[in-house]
Parts: sequence; C-alpha cells; structure tokens
Amino acid sequence: MQLTTTMNTQMQSVKAQIQARWEAKVWVTAVLLLLVFITGFAIVQYATPSLAGNDGYYHMKMGYLIRTQGLKPDFPYLPYTILNEGAFYDHHLLYHVFLALFATTDPALDGGLALTQGAKLASIVMPSLAFLAIWWLLRGQKVPYAAVWAIGLFAVSEAFLYRMSMPRAQSMSLLLLVLGLHWLLQGKYKLLLPLGFVFVWAYNAFPLLLVVAGTYAIATFMLERRIAWQAVVYPAVGIALGLIINPYFPQNIDFIVGHLLPKVGESSTPVGNEWSPYRTWTLVENSGVALMAVLGGILALGWREKRMDKSTLVALGLTVLFGYMLFESRRFIEYFPPFAFIFFAFSAAPILREWLAAWGEKRPYLHQLAPIALLLLLAYPLYVGLTDARELVADSSPADRYADATIWLHDNAPAGTMVFQTDWDDFTRLFFYNSNAVYTAGLDPTFMELEDKAFYERWVDITRGRVDQPGAAIRDEFGAAYVFSDLNHDNFMEDAEDDPLLQEVYRDEYAVIYQVGNP
Repeated sequence: MQLTTTMNTQMQSVKAQIQARWEAKVWVTAVLLLLVFITGFAIVQYATPSLAGNDGYYHMKMGYLIRTQGLKPDFPYLPYTILNEGAFYDHHLLYHVFLALFATTDPALDGGLALTQGAKLASIVMPSLAFLAIWWLLRGQKVPYAAVWAIGLFAVSEAFLYRMSMPRAQSMSLLLLVLGLHWLLQGKYKLLLPLGFVFVWAYNAFPLLLVVAGTYAIATFMLERRIAWQAVVYPAVGIALGLIINPYFPQNIDFIVGHLLPKVGESSTPVGNEWSPYRTWTLVENSGVALMAVLGGILALGWREKRMDKSTLVALGLTVLFGYMLFESRRFIEYFPPFAFIFFAFSAAPILREWLAAWGEKRPYLHQLAPIALLLLLAYPLYVGLTDARELVADSSPADRYADATIWLHDNAPAGTMVFQTDWDDFTRLFFYNSNAVYTAGLDPTFMELEDKAFYERWVDITRGRVDQPGAAIRDEFGAAYVFSDLNHDNFMEDAEDDPLLQEVYRDEYAVIYQVGNP
C-alpha cells in the first residue's frame, strides 16, 4: 500500500515537471515569436518616418486627448457633421485608449515628432499581437509547426501588411476575431460575451464577430446536426451590452445607423479609395500568396479523401465570406489573406501529421529538420512580402506635410476659430497639429452630407471653384475666419485671388491660408 502511494506520488511529480517544462516551452516560444513579429513589422514600419495612410494622424491625436482629458474628451471639431459635439461617438474608443499609452506630447509643441514615433511603435505592437493570436489559434488546433505557419503570414500579401502597419483599428479587429475563432473551436462560448462587449468599444467592425460565430454555428450543424446556439447568443449578448453600457450611448446607436447607410446604400458621395474594389490583376499582384493558399487548402482537402473537420470547414467558410467582401471593397484586405492562410494550415494539418507520424518512426531527425526546411521554402516569399510592403509604406505622404501651415494657424488664430478647408481628408493632419481650431468637414464626406445635404453641396461648390468671390459665403454661411487649402484646388485659388474678402496670409510648398475679412 505504501509502495503504491509512493509510486503515485512520484508519477504525479514527474507529470508536474513535464507539464511545467511544456508550459515554459510554450511561453518561451510565444516570447520569441512576438520578437520575430515585432522585428518584421518594424522592418515595414520604418521604411518611412511618416505614418502609413492618412487616418492615423486623427487616431493618434485622439489617443493624446484621452491621455490628457480622460476617457471621453470633448469633440467640438466637426460641428457641421454627424460627429458634431452633441452627437459625437468615438467608435474606436479602446483602440484610442491603447494609442494613449504611446501619446506623450502635443504636436503643436514639437512638430508632431513624439506622437508620430508613438504611433509607429503602437502600429508595430498591435499587429504583432494579432499574429501571435493566430499562432495561438493554430497551436490550439494542433497544426504542426504552428510557429512557422505564423511567420509565413508575412508572405501572404504586401497590401495586408501595409494595412496592418497603419495606426488604425483593423489590427485590433483581427486580434479580436482570431481570439473569437479560437474560443469557438475550443468550445469556450462564454468567453465570447466579454469579447463581444470589448469589440463594440474597440471598433465598429464588431458585427464581424457575429459573422464568425454564425459561420461556426452553420459548420457545426452541417457536420454534427446540432444547433450550437451558445456560439451566437453569447457574442450577441456581449455586443448588445457593449452598445448599451457605453459612455456614448445613445449617440453610438445613431452614429452606427448613420455611418453604415451610405456604405450599403447608393450614396453618390465619394467616400475614399478604400471602399472601392481592387482590380483583379492588382489583387493577384498584391495578394498572390493568399490566393495560392486558398488553392493549396482546396488541393489538401482533395488529397485527404476524408470528411472535412469542423475547424477546416469554418476556416473555409470565413475565407469565402472575406474573399467576397474583399472583391466588393479593398478595405477587407486585412481579413481575407490571414483567414485564407489559416484555412490552408487547417486543411494541410492532417496530412502533415500523417507524414510526420510515418517518417518520424524511421527518421526521427526529420522532426527537427522539417521546420528549418519550411522556413527555407518561405524565405523568398517572406523577402518579397516584406520588401513590397516596405515600398508601399515608403510611398506615404510626409508626416510634416501640413505641419508648418497648421502650426501657424495654431499660433495666430484664436482658440475655437472655424477653419474652412477645401478638402475633407486634410482634416486628420489639421486636427493632429492644431486641435484649438474647428473644421468644416473631415474623416468621411458622408458625415457632412448626412447632417445637411444642401449645406454639404454648398461646401463642394465653393471648394471646386463654382462660386465667384466665395469669401462672403465662407464668412456668413460657414462662420469661418480662415481658409486652408492644399495647392491642388486651382479653381478655388483663382476665385480667392479675385476676392477682396480673402487675404493670403501664409503659403508654403504644400498649402495656402487665407484670412477672411469684413466688407
């Protein structure tokens, strides 16, 4: 009896030691992978001293305002839009809280250097965490060499890497979706409730969590003939709670409806390049490896000659859905490539396990050589992916493009001054450098159109030079004391030259500023 007890104690001790070593190995792998991902995204990010894209300047300044003013800072900056002070809803709230960790100095004081560098660091950390979550997902499904697969994400699409490198919430969105898929496949449905809550506060792409959950529920019914209602109900409840228990309720509900309508309806207002689809060949060029991953996954299914498992069916369904969304709008490039790669990994995993089991008995060293061989196979695609992504990021507009002009406004215009700008997408940089002024339009032209269509059309007519001597309208209708314009609005600038109410007070190689006078 005593001998049996001693043996059981020893076995439990050995088991505990093995488990501790295994957990230590997992943590070491996670840390090393995170460093690899950080290095990869740093290679892409520091191709330029600027930020990738345009919206990141707005997001980083919001992070600074949250750091200096609290969770719900005042937002008087777009009074003629649905984001006016009484209706403002920060639909990237938790992402802005994350950016606040890296936001230290007002750009008006240092020319934007500190916030730009902080945004770049944040845009390295967040996508690295998303890639780490994909490794965790692959590991959870026992995909052989999950770490190598995860590193391969740097090869799937340079456009995807470019989007991940923007100081925008899509990398956080990918992180949350991958966590959701992982917990669904693990059967941890209750965790989807807090995840849904967090997603609402993080980014307004939260309906995608229901898309993932719905795809899982359909796959479960197809393969197991049971209704996995918990998979849909828990995230739905979390989303509902996130909408209601929200510092911006009920403005958030009004904004979500107002923001989605022009995207799903037939608004003729141009809303930015990212909402237009890629040309087919462009997609082949910038995401060829992702498309090959889909083909590889389908071929692997045929090779297996067995019934598809649930994880693979879910990944296939999500790949098809995100692929369709990508063909409708290029902004979904942040979802299709990684899920296509996940589908390929899930589909190929059983084949790899069979090969490793068969070869491992005869040639055990293959277990050590296989990941090295896979990395060598990936070496060229990784080089191409990172190099092409660097080229995209390097093509970004200079971070200080409007710095001098906007800081001039900051120093010379009283706080609260209305600035009439001739292009809505200049707002992000104007706001970044000068949050003392307020502006006519920004972030999305439909925000102004939805607030007052006639007023929006009046603004368009003025900015395109259709109104002779526009100074009176700018002063009396828009209440603006200054006009900011890039140097591409030739028709407007010709009108301004002939208008005695518009006096040029500043000009550089990027912009011109007019002061609006009295008659």
